[in-house]
Amino acid sequence: MITGLTDRQDKLRGIEAGADDFLNKPIFPEELFARVKSLLKIKEFTDELETAESVLCTLGLSVEARDPYTEGHCERLARHASDLGRHIGLSDESIVALRRGGYLHDLGKIAVPDEILKKGSNLSPEEWQLIKKHPITGENICKPLKSLRLVLPIIRYHHEHSDGSGYPDGLVKGEIPLLPRILQVVDVYDALRTSRPYKPALSHDETAMTMRAEARFGLWDEELVDEFFAMLHKHRQVA
Repeated sequence: MITGLTDRQDKLRGIEAGADDFLNKPIFPEELFARVKSLLKIKEFTDELETAESVLCTLGLSVEARDPYTEGHCERLARHASDLGRHIGLSDESIVALRRGGYLHDLGKIAVPDEILKKGSNLSPEEWQLIKKHPITGENICKPLKSLRLVLPIIRYHHEHSDGSGYPDGLVKGEIPLLPRILQVVDVYDALRTSRPYKPALSHDETAMTMRAEARFGLWDEELVDEFFAMLHKHRQVA
């Protein structure tokens, strides 16, 4: 934006209205050229970043597509996780990370063969060890993108349990960051509500009862489980 206004509030209003930069008259051609060149570089970098993130999210969805029973799983996790983050008052940055985590949490399964991924149960010890590596694989794939720094813990720790029985690091509740604990809750909810070849889907009330019992036994964050079902109850009343 090029203007003769110099007041600080005018500048703030201009930027809030969508201006990328604020130049005061008189304008020197050299300054204008330098500013435009800088903004074009930022635009190019931002476009590349968005493209890279989009490719990763597409890969995450391709993992989901390998199993017809998980159709819509990533989208539901992204929605529920960001809703829960908003419900408990997290920052916008954390809410965005939760949404991205919904799409990227199982990205590492891209390295797991179909015959193991679709087996579901009765895995051999060797197959189970391969499955347990997928959080680390996913983290390593996303690590080069600095914009995903808040998503990396979600990817690595979303299979940890509060009692230390999870994987890949065997963390306990106090060691598991908040964002992965949020994704754990919504991931378990979606898994219990979805039918599989080896189990039927549970009703909402059955899922709530099961998850609260498991939280008391130390698998999930009990407070987050309560907050999640309080949020769902509120949304159902509004609907």
